[in-house]
Amino acid sequence: MDKLKILVVDDESRMRKLVKDFLVKQNYEVLEAGDGAEALDLFFETEGIALVILDIMMPKMDGWQTCREIREYSKVPIIMLTAKSDERDELQGFELGVDEYISKPFSPKILVARVEAILRRTTTRSVDDVLTAGGIELNKAAHLVTLDGVALDLSFKEFELLAYFMEHEGIALSREKILNNVWNYDYFGDARTIDTHVKKLRSKLGEKGELIKTIWGMGYKFTTEEAG
Repeated sequence: MDKLKILVVDDESRMRKLVKDFLVKQNYEVLEAGDGAEALDLFFETEGIALVILDIMMPKMDGWQTCREIREYSKVPIIMLTAKSDERDELQGFELGVDEYISKPFSPKILVARVEAILRRTTTRSVDDVLTAGGIELNKAAHLVTLDGVALDLSFKEFELLAYFMEHEGIALSREKILNNVWNYDYFGDARTIDTHVKKLRSKLGEKGELIKTIWGMGYKFTTEEAG
């Protein structure tokens, strides 16, 4: 089986080497770029990149712009690295379609664990795993969502969130439970991460966004039943 390709983008060669060494030990193929412009060249000329690890503060083109450029053409999972621990940066990252957000300094082992969690979810889908509810059809194998037969353009995390809601239709889900299951690690953030994603998901679902009910003081519930 071919090794999965991961693109590591950071202007610090020491950081790239640290991340690369840990990923190579886990049998991944690692490509390196020292800035956003070089990263885009590599991304578009290399087939089959499975995941991008992207630093924010870089010369020539920063991580934000690089992310925007990639998201114009691809839903490849993106993990954003930053030296800052600013909530606004984190929320901006999620708005741009970032799937994970890790502040430096971080444990390389934790980074690898998050990489593996994302790649497990994106590369091992059951062919028969199709969810349907209220005119929404979610195909995990094809990583495709259609609304009344029309394909929806969802980010990786929006797709995962909708799948989790549909798998637990009619069940009230706390924000903590959603974070632990959709993000798949102990997330040291706040409820706004969930709320930001739910807001975007509702918007993309249009009228069907009303199927995601807010449970005040707790979280959310996905249901096709009309309120009595």
